[in-house]
Amino acid sequence: MADEVTIRVVRSFKEIASAEWGELIGASRSAPGYNPFTSFAFLSALEESGSATAETGWMGHHLLLEEEGRLIGAIPCYLKSHSQGEYVFDHGWADAFHRAGGSYYPKLQASIPFTPATGPRLLIRQGENVGRVQSLLAQGLEQVCRELGTSSAHVTFLSQGELPALTEAGFLQRTDQQFHFINRGYPNHEAFLAELSSSKRKNLRKERRIALENGISIDWLTGSDLTEEIWDQFFRFYIDTGSRKWGRPYLTRLFYSLVGERMPDDILLVMAKRDGRYVAGAINFIGADALYGRHWGCIEDHPFLHFEVCYHQAIDFALHRGLPRVEAGAQGEHKLARGYEPVTTHSAHFIAHPGLRRAVADYLEHERREVAQIGEYLGEHTPFRKGERQPREGEEFDG
Repeated sequence: MADEVTIRVVRSFKEIASAEWGELIGASRSAPGYNPFTSFAFLSALEESGSATAETGWMGHHLLLEEEGRLIGAIPCYLKSHSQGEYVFDHGWADAFHRAGGSYYPKLQASIPFTPATGPRLLIRQGENVGRVQSLLAQGLEQVCRELGTSSAHVTFLSQGELPALTEAGFLQRTDQQFHFINRGYPNHEAFLAELSSSKRKNLRKERRIALENGISIDWLTGSDLTEEIWDQFFRFYIDTGSRKWGRPYLTRLFYSLVGERMPDDILLVMAKRDGRYVAGAINFIGADALYGRHWGCIEDHPFLHFEVCYHQAIDFALHRGLPRVEAGAQGEHKLARGYEPVTTHSAHFIAHPGLRRAVADYLEHERREVAQIGEYLGEHTPFRKGERQPREGEEFDG
C-alpha cells in the first residue's frame, strides 16, 4: 500500500497489543458501539482455548492497518480450510469450483468464528476518518487475498455501513434473513405483549406458563455469578445438545473459563432450575445496543422450555437493561410467533477467479431478490396487531 500506510498480517492475538486493539471502535467497553465479539477478550479466548486455531481449520490471519507505525484499523480474519462454523453457506460455490478443476480452499474469512451475530468487521481507531480507513481495509483485504493466491475472501455478518467500501473494492454483496426483537421503548414484557393480536398474546402467556411448570425456575447469572462450577454445568448442557445437533461442538471448556474471567459483565447465562439443580441454560453476550443470544443446551426435556430460556427471557432482560434489540442467532422462523421480526443481514465476498466470480454474481442477484421477497412476506405475518405497530421502513439493521 502507500508508503506511510501498510497492512501487516499476524497469525495470533499474542502479536497484538490489547491496549491498541481496545482503541478500535466497537472493540472495547469504553469505545462507542461496543460489540463483545470484536473485543480482544473474546477473540483471544477463542484462540487460546483451542477453539479457533489452525488445528480446527481457523488459522489466524488478522489484518492490521498501520500508519507510521500506529494501528489505525484492523480486520479479524482467518485462513480457512473448510466452510464450517460460518453460518453463511458457500459449500455450493466450493463444490462447483472443485468440479471445474479449481481449489476453493484455503480461503480468507473475515468473521467471528462460530458467531452469526451482526457487528463491525472493518475496525477503525477512534478519531480516524471512517470512510478512508474502511476503504484502505477493504483494499488491503483484496490485496492480501491476491498475494496469498487464495480463491476468495469473505466478510460475514458485517454492518450495513461497511458495504460501500467493500463493493467499491470489488466485493459482491450477499443478503440473508435473521429474526431480531426490536425494543420500541416497552417498559416491560406486558407492554410488549399488548401490541400483539389477542390470540398471539394468549398463546405466548400460555406457553410461558407451561414452560415453568414442573417446578422450574429461572436464574439470570452474570458477573461474579459465573463461577467455574456454573461453567461446568453449562458446558455439560452445551456438549449434550451440541453433540446431537452438530456432531462435534466447536467450543472447548477452557473457552468458557477464559471469557468468564475476562469479560464476565458482558455475559448473561439464563439458567433453568428444577429440584435444586440446573437442567438447561442459554448463553448470551451483552453489547452496547443489543443482547446476543448464542447457544443453549439441556439435560432434561420440558415443553416450551427452549423458547422460554432462549427467547422470552432474552426479551425480559433487554427490556430490563433498556437494550434496543435482541439478536437470537441464525435461522428459525419459529421466532416470528414470539415477537422477533425479520431483518436483513449482510455479507461481502471477493472471488478471485473471473469465471467463478461471474457465476457467483449471477447467483447472488437472484438470491437477493428471493431474500427480499421472503422478508416482505414474513413482515406481513408478524404477531403484531394489524395497523398498530410502527412502520417497517427504516427498521432494517445497519449495525
